[in-house]
Amino acid sequence: MKSVLGVIGGSGMYEITGLEELERIAVETPYGPPSDELIRSRVAGTDHELLFLPRHGVGHRIPPHGINYRANICALKVAGATHVLSISATGSMREAIKPGDLVVVDQFIDLTKRRIGTFFGPGATAHVAFAEPICPVMAEALLQSAEQVVGALPAGKRPGVHKGGTYVCIEGPQFSTRAESQLYRSWNVDLIGMTNMPEAKLAREAELPYATLALATDYDCWHESEEAVDVAAVIARLGTMVDEAKAVIRDLAANLPDPKKSPAFGALKGAVMTAPGRMLPEARDRLGWLLPSDR
Repeated sequence: MKSVLGVIGGSGMYEITGLEELERIAVETPYGPPSDELIRSRVAGTDHELLFLPRHGVGHRIPPHGINYRANICALKVAGATHVLSISATGSMREAIKPGDLVVVDQFIDLTKRRIGTFFGPGATAHVAFAEPICPVMAEALLQSAEQVVGALPAGKRPGVHKGGTYVCIEGPQFSTRAESQLYRSWNVDLIGMTNMPEAKLAREAELPYATLALATDYDCWHESEEAVDVAAVIARLGTMVDEAKAVIRDLAANLPDPKKSPAFGALKGAVMTAPGRMLPEARDRLGWLLPSDR
């Protein structure tokens, strides 16, 4: 099966340069519409395809707590994505992760409160393993792509590339208080953001290898010698980072790992607790895109 990278672009990323657009796809899902149309593209001069979805919609219409995460992941899966890459603006919670740096995340702490974090529910129950929420083989490929891109930049203009990091996901849309920021730092988190949960959980249920490239835009509000984070500062920093993120995407699309080596592969095997004969018809219909008829 041909590998297709699904890209969920966060703040400041509404298109990817260096691609040949093939088509725009309006996908209907059992959970409603995704954030926007999917854009099926090909890396220029190659046969490497990807599907792009702006997480907040074109023009940034949808706040973090209002994103239809279920529809986004379902739409990518139905449209043929075999891997999912999240590009996410984040705040740095560590002095060593400077604004402008890139981080390949490996863990999450989920502090969201009002979001639906599963495709399952009344009439069908499943419990997937999630100890390692990021696909390690995809993260390694992402790291190599990031290092390749940054290494090609002029000396003195190369941001840091960090392997691993814990991302604490807050509900938003407000930024954290100073007390909260200091509390999260005491937990040894590395980054703070508002969008990767429940996105990563849903990708695992959809059996899609998932990785995050975090773009550190600021020091949140814990850093005594820096201004507290605001939208203007985030947008200004993103303007200097988006081209690097796009180059990483293009490189990764050409170097996707075997999805069968991912913990996401077969994640639902043994995870569905409801016997096929006991699954409610409406649940079976809702999950038809995900579950084979004999599961």
